[in-house]
Amino acid sequence: MFRSRFALVLTAALFAAGSAFLVSETTEAQTATPAPAKPATPTPTPTPEEEDGVIRVETEAVNVLFTAQDKDRRLLLTLKPEDVRILENGQPQEISSFSRQVDLPLSLAILIDTSISQQRTLPEEKSAAISFIESVVRPTKDEVSIVSFTGESTLEQGMTNNLTRLRRAIDRVQFVPPSGYIGGGVVAPGTPPISGDNQAVTGSTAIWDAVWVTSAEVLGPAPEKTRRAIILLTDGENTSGRKKLEEAVDAALKAEAVIYTVGVGDDFYGGVNKGILNKLSERTGGRAYFPRDERELREAFKQIQEEMRSQYLLAYEPSNPEKDGTYRRIEIQLVNPELAKQKVKLTHRQGYFAKSGGKK
Repeated sequence: MFRSRFALVLTAALFAAGSAFLVSETTEAQTATPAPAKPATPTPTPTPEEEDGVIRVETEAVNVLFTAQDKDRRLLLTLKPEDVRILENGQPQEISSFSRQVDLPLSLAILIDTSISQQRTLPEEKSAAISFIESVVRPTKDEVSIVSFTGESTLEQGMTNNLTRLRRAIDRVQFVPPSGYIGGGVVAPGTPPISGDNQAVTGSTAIWDAVWVTSAEVLGPAPEKTRRAIILLTDGENTSGRKKLEEAVDAALKAEAVIYTVGVGDDFYGGVNKGILNKLSERTGGRAYFPRDERELREAFKQIQEEMRSQYLLAYEPSNPEKDGTYRRIEIQLVNPELAKQKVKLTHRQGYFAKSGGKK
């Protein structure tokens, strides 16, 4: 659940049994036009057209975005459909469409850890985030939201393409010391008037809760045919919260969101948990970055931008048509021996959840 800084109330509900509800939009029904006295001649349904280079596929199709990099981590932009094959639960699938996606609209959520361990690194993170949105956001196509988190998550700015609002939202993000904080990571216990529970929430880090609620409530309702991604700035040390890593990954997969992690930490607090951040990114088809200074932090954002604009979209209709809501593993393999010799690496989400009944 988000805590909002705005007077405008974000529609939300309290967690029940550790879960938040998904906000769904309802489309107003159009008023039926009275039938004319003379029957109208039926108009044929127009053939769907391509928009912004996005190939339309049947609703049952599974869309998989992926990137290809050589051994030096340079993006490979010349792949052909015959260079790869895709498997679902180990079974080869027939590819129905294959294209490069350089102009796909973006729906992004930038998650910023504001816990005690980020106190000294937060200014550089904010500066790099502002530079990123200024360079990547196209007001007519893309949208971004800003979320800050400690032991609870705050929606600083909902999805928008307004750069001024996004800059202000990032500017508002700040480290707020818990009651009794005396510096150096030390919190004096029992300092009034903050209760022990509230003090623990403020001084803790609930990464998985933040990823889960952002996937479900911010990216889940995002428009169709958009590239959905979370950019997570944190040291990777989850110290509180209701959700586990697996639940956060599942929520991102259901929202079809890729997670890019930027591991930023303070050596005084133990640095960065690289293993957990690598795992989170790999499971969702993203990448993990571990910048050592502000220059490398800005370079990480630049690489994320380039990758999101240099992807391939592969679609297939599963040989298993059951709408049973089960998790299905995905693997894209190189079949071109020359590319295999060059040690080309393909990055993609590792699976998806099948539709359940008539729902996605």
